[in-house]
Amino acid sequence: MEKEKFYITTPIYYPSDKLHIGHSYCTVATDTMARYKRLRGYDVMFLTGTDEHGQKIERIANGQGMEPKEYVDNVVVGIKELWKTLNISYDKFIRTTDDYHVKAIQKIFTKLYEQGDIYKSSYEGWYCTPCESFFTEHQLVDGKCPDCGREVELVKEESYFFRLSKYQDRILKHMEENPEFLQPNTRLNEMINNFLKPGLEDLAVSRTSFKWGIPVEFDPGHVVYVWIDALSNYITAMGYGSDDDSLFQKYWPADIHVVGKEIVRFHSIIWPAMLMALNVPLPKKIFGHGWLVINGGKMSKSVGNVVDPNVLVEKYGVDAIRYFLLREIAFGQDGNFNNEALIQRINSDLANDLGNLVSRTVGMIDKYFGGKLPDDRTETAFDKDLETMALNTAEKVEAAMEKMFFSDALVEIWNLIRRTNKYIDETQPWILCKDEAKKGELANALYHVAESIRITSILIQPFMPNTPEKIWKQYNIDSNLVDWDMTKKWGLLPIELKIEKGETLFPRIDMKKELAALESAIKASQSTAVANQGKEEKKEEKKKHEEPEYPAEITIDDFCKVQLKVGEVVGSSIVEGSKKLLRNIIKIGEEERVIFSGIKPWYTPEEMVGKKVVVAYNLKPRKMMGEMSYGMILCADDGNGNLSLLTTEKKDFPSGSGIS
Repeated sequence: MEKEKFYITTPIYYPSDKLHIGHSYCTVATDTMARYKRLRGYDVMFLTGTDEHGQKIERIANGQGMEPKEYVDNVVVGIKELWKTLNISYDKFIRTTDDYHVKAIQKIFTKLYEQGDIYKSSYEGWYCTPCESFFTEHQLVDGKCPDCGREVELVKEESYFFRLSKYQDRILKHMEENPEFLQPNTRLNEMINNFLKPGLEDLAVSRTSFKWGIPVEFDPGHVVYVWIDALSNYITAMGYGSDDDSLFQKYWPADIHVVGKEIVRFHSIIWPAMLMALNVPLPKKIFGHGWLVINGGKMSKSVGNVVDPNVLVEKYGVDAIRYFLLREIAFGQDGNFNNEALIQRINSDLANDLGNLVSRTVGMIDKYFGGKLPDDRTETAFDKDLETMALNTAEKVEAAMEKMFFSDALVEIWNLIRRTNKYIDETQPWILCKDEAKKGELANALYHVAESIRITSILIQPFMPNTPEKIWKQYNIDSNLVDWDMTKKWGLLPIELKIEKGETLFPRIDMKKELAALESAIKASQSTAVANQGKEEKKEEKKKHEEPEYPAEITIDDFCKVQLKVGEVVGSSIVEGSKKLLRNIIKIGEEERVIFSGIKPWYTPEEMVGKKVVVAYNLKPRKMMGEMSYGMILCADDGNGNLSLLTTEKKDFPSGSGIS
């Protein structure tokens, strides 16, 4: 019999130098759902990836003297490493720079244009570069981006528009007739009342002010707007628009798009409108989860309050971090990340409840029976209640998981764990062991605890993928006893159960000492993140936002602070690993300096040597490609990204000469 299909996605993440625990939260939740469905016997497709186009990336890359593709290639390596660290079991990873995606997007754009759903006009409005989002005047909050709170810029340019307004009534009708389409209900109400009922405006879907994007096939001066590009990944990854769309035919429509609440509007309004225009079925559900917040504010590298998941995993293990994220916060709502709450969860839930249950049961079987339970067992008055609860827990977990209520599911599992610990207190093995006539009851009690642990180990698999295997090893639990269906059957462990002592699953933590150590580790990672996080990006954004329509006037005193000198290029070489940089040795009078310059696309090293160039002499040195660069070679820019060196007319003009 063919397995039932299940297709689940995370949003594709914007490449930044390091993803924080907030990004991890969404992906861990999606991974948990994918693992749960696989355990239930579904044929699962779990998609994630990276959204690699847009003006922000182009600016960051240019600021670092790199090509955008070169920049994102480096970042994607780190993202994949983080997903490996967090045990993310994705089936496919899409990059929007993948050739097949680019070709499919061009086909989609052309199709929508040819059928009249995209038309050419001009756009003037407010644009947030970090969010890659357009906003109307009334959508701004205090004149700033309503999503990230940063400055926006007024953009006026020729653009292609998608007839979003055309699909307004159809989307509204779909939401009203299918209330499960967008969850939780607060997100549904927000989209209906704040966007659909007030009326949708047509959407600008191309840009001409930058080049880092997918060119519009029939008008190469335009690049496709990032959300048309990014949203379509859910179908292009499955082969839509390619010669082989078998995965698309197999898995679409998606069962769940898991997204952060800040991008619900794009997924629940723009994306359905695009699919309607393409005559493609809509996804079955979109789930907009909340944010992890610190001190009431969303995690942000620009604010400096991000938490590096690598730091947490290194200290406590991946399963402890996954458990905390899924247990502490009701999925769909905002949740506060707190160091004390993290350690408290590890100590109480993982060390005391689960870890102690597993280890002390193994210890008692070893101490009282030499590591092997006999088959001669006598029932106790407490057995039935534990058996009933254990066999009913899976059904409760299933009900919670179908709604993506991860915290509720874990509450049910921990109710069983705590009931099992209570069963030990009720049967009192330490008393039974003293009476030879009670050995049958003792063996029975420990078998019941072990069997409850077996069921628990199956139930926690989607949430904590590493811990179950450690339990199975200690209890010699065979792999054929850990399918999901085996949670609804009692007494499957071997009659003569043999155990093997193992490591403590979750050692208890000294709260006071650990809080200080954790605070220190997190602060260190935050400082590094802030220092590394796009120094060039901040310079570029500040320049863009603060630059007036006409250049600001300066005084002669301001100008005199800049020392411009003539320099002679005496050496030049290609910088390995960079597509734009040349490493130049510049002679300025009797001094020689190393100056990196992003002019490789226009000059070869051989062409550079011997040229007399203009150098910004007193510019603060900066590290580039692992080496300090002392100054800047000045170039003319034609506005289209083409550079030309500024040189002296007289070739014999001496190096070191000042420019006035």
